[in-house]
This record gives sequence, structure tokens and C-alpha cells, in this order.
Amino acid sequence: MHARLTELFARHFGAPPAGAAPLPAHGSERRLFRLKSGDGRTAIGVENRDADENAAFLGFSRYFRGAGLPVPAIYAEDPAAGVYLEEDLGDTTLFDLLQRERGAAPEVPASAAAVYGEAVRLLARMQITAGPGVDFRLCYPHAAFDRRSMTWDLNYFKYYFLKLAHIPFHEQKLENDFDTLCGWLLQAPADFFLYRDFQSRNIMVRDGRPWFIDYQGGRRGALPYDLASLLLDAKADLPFAFRQKLKAEYLAAASALTPLEAAPFEEFYRGFSLIRLLQAMGAYGYRGFHERKAHFLQSVPYAVRNLEHLLEAGPLPVALPALEAALQRVVASTALRAIAPVPVGLGVRIESFSYAQGYPADASGHGGGFVFDCRALPNPGREARFAGVTGRDPGVVAWLEAHEAVPQFLARVRALLEPTLANYQQRRFTHLAVAFGCTGGQHRSVYCAEALAAALRGRPGLTVEVHHREADRWPALAAP
Repeated sequence: MHARLTELFARHFGAPPAGAAPLPAHGSERRLFRLKSGDGRTAIGVENRDADENAAFLGFSRYFRGAGLPVPAIYAEDPAAGVYLEEDLGDTTLFDLLQRERGAAPEVPASAAAVYGEAVRLLARMQITAGPGVDFRLCYPHAAFDRRSMTWDLNYFKYYFLKLAHIPFHEQKLENDFDTLCGWLLQAPADFFLYRDFQSRNIMVRDGRPWFIDYQGGRRGALPYDLASLLLDAKADLPFAFRQKLKAEYLAAASALTPLEAAPFEEFYRGFSLIRLLQAMGAYGYRGFHERKAHFLQSVPYAVRNLEHLLEAGPLPVALPALEAALQRVVASTALRAIAPVPVGLGVRIESFSYAQGYPADASGHGGGFVFDCRALPNPGREARFAGVTGRDPGVVAWLEAHEAVPQFLARVRALLEPTLANYQQRRFTHLAVAFGCTGGQHRSVYCAEALAAALRGRPGLTVEVHHREADRWPALAAP
């Protein structure tokens, strides 16, 4: 440990430290130490040869602390020696709290959920209220998340993830798509403070409250990026419904501080989610494939699932054909999904539809899945008493189940699905589409979709979603 840290500690606390213990710095080149006085007071000593990074962290810390935000106090510094002394916020990160309290359960426990909620509300303050007063001349290594910064991140993904994971792509067409993506993202309002690495490991938890660290890469930028960083935090593996809830909390807090329209924010959020996800995957590739630090590769299956979910949500407002083709290859890679022992659930989307309106669209982008034709089954739609109801109506259910052909049909469907379900789970796939079609998309297909969903729900590792495509065409009495 640098001797100057001992001197800075003695100057601040009135006596030299009684002990010092090294702390992990994870992906950083900094060296961290916990210094402790004889009476139990502590501080964190930092050694870092990068003077620009130090200046950014120290300057931002003092400014945000003065603005009433939860960042560590700076006790003392020696810029020439590349050392400084800061407040000790403890050892518990938000990620640690989440893992400890959640255990093997997928849900976010109330204790961690409360910290997440307060963190996104404080983020809005940091970006919007405090942001304009930041001295952006301190920014390291770049003053804004502009086209150059975006291009660095995208090329990081290209060279350290796509190439090292042996994902084929067309270089020039991919570069064209990178230009298109950057041009669109630059249309977002960007006169705010962008934290840059706002994730659960950079949020300390002390006395049940969030405290922010590692914002030295901050710069001027758009609001959605930091929120995407937190919600896409790979190994935190937040449930998608919880992410939506946090996004709504953030939007409410941000809208109270600056005019904000939900629809444009949502569009740009998806775009910044994509570029943040690609930047993170580039980091996993660099640290994992290139530097052979295996623990970084453990995040890859989570990132692949996040990417898949993003693609399933529909196309971006700009066409990126070469990039999307490469990303679909990433999502389809069994090797990337199995790179680490990560519990990844299989989502089964079950849909009913009318053949008169055509086959259902493939929302996932994978193609494939199962489509079953129910038109050979007895048709309750021919009876006037069932005209105003659907295949979920108890009368229709009883009528169909009284015909032997119906349970036999569903038994054969399940027998056909079982090997695929087992195979997909073994290969760590996350999506399977199953569709039932009939003449009107109101009775037989609806019943079969609901019956299969009921049979599959509760099975370990499966999440079941039901969608009735023709619901808006049903008679008023049958509407859900």
C-alpha cells in the first residue's frame, strides 16, 4: 500500500491506521484498501495511476455530495501520488443484497425491491436536477456519449464478442447498421448527466439505503441509457415484470423533474438498451474470451436472454438488417447459452388464431414452433347458443370435452410437444411458440390453447403465456 495513504489517514483521523486490508477492484486497475483506526473508524484508500480518472471521480463526488446525493465523502487526496481517501460505505452492494435475500427464488425480495425503487428515483435527480451543474470538462475519457463513444462501444462488441464467439457477420453491412443506429440514438435529448455504469454492483447498500459509486466514466448523454444499464444488469437477472415496474417508477420521478413524453422515451429506451447490451457483451468477451477470466463468461447466458427478449419485443424504429441477423445468430447459439451453469427458463407462448386471418406472425424472430389445426374437431360454433361466447366458456368447455376426439387430439399434441420441451430446456433455449388454429379463432382454438396452458403451468423451468389473436373480433359478449 502506498505510504501516502497512511499519511492521509493520519491527517484526517488524527492517528495512523491500526490496520489495512486489500479489497477487490473487480474490472478496474485501481488498488483498494480498507484502513482502520484503533477505535474502529474506517476509510477506503485508493491507488490509481490514471490522473484523469481520479480527477473525474473526485470532482464528481464533491459536486454530487454537495447536491445532497448519496455518494462517498472525499476525506483527503494527493493527486501527484495518485492516491485518495474516501468514505467507507461497507461491503454490501445491491447485487449482494439481492442474491442473499433472494436465494434460489426468481422474485425480487421486498428489501431489495425497496432499494431498487429508491435508486431509480435518485438516478433521475442525479441526471436531471444535479446534471446541469456538472463540470463536464472533468469527464473521462470523453465529455459526451456522442457518435464517437457509441462507435467505440459497437466496435468493442464486434471485435471482442462477435469475432471471438465466432458469430459470422458482413463487416461493411454491419458498419452501415452501426452508423444508422448511432444516427437515430443521437436524436434523443441528451443534455443530462449519464452515469455510464449504473448497475447493481456500483450501488452500495448501507442502513437499507442506496449509495452510488464508480461514476467516474460519467458524461453528457440521454436519460434512457442509465436505466437500461440497471434493468439489463446481466447476473442480477431481474424478472421482466419487475423491470417494467422499475421503469414506471423512474418515469414518474423523471417526469416530475423535466417534461418527458412516455412514448418517445420508450422508443429510445429500446435503442439505448440495445447499445448498452452490446457494450456489456463486448466487455464479457474481452474479459472472458480474450483475457480468459472465466467469471466474466458467466454473464453471457443472461445477456443472450436479455438480447432475445429485446428482439422479441418487436423491431426498432430504424431498420438494422445486418445487425439483427448477427444478433439472431447469437440468440440461436446453444454454445453461448451453455457457456456457464445459469438457470434459464423456457417461455412457451401459446396462441389461438383464425385461418381466415392467416397464420400467426413470428414475434420472436426465431421461426419454427408448432401450429395445430383444430378444424377437424367437433365445432361448437355451429350451435346458436354458443355464438356469443368463446372456448373459455364453461358450457363450451363441457361440450368439447364430451366429444372423445377432443381429449384425444390434445393428448397427441402433448405427446408431440414433450420431446421438444425437454430438448429446449436441455439446450437452454428460452422460447417456444405453439399455435392452435380454427375457422373463426373463437371456440376450438381458444379451448385448446387454454387447455394446453393449464397442463403446462406449474412445471419447473417453464413460463406459459397465452394470447388469443382474434379477441378483438369476438362478439361483444365474448370479449375478455
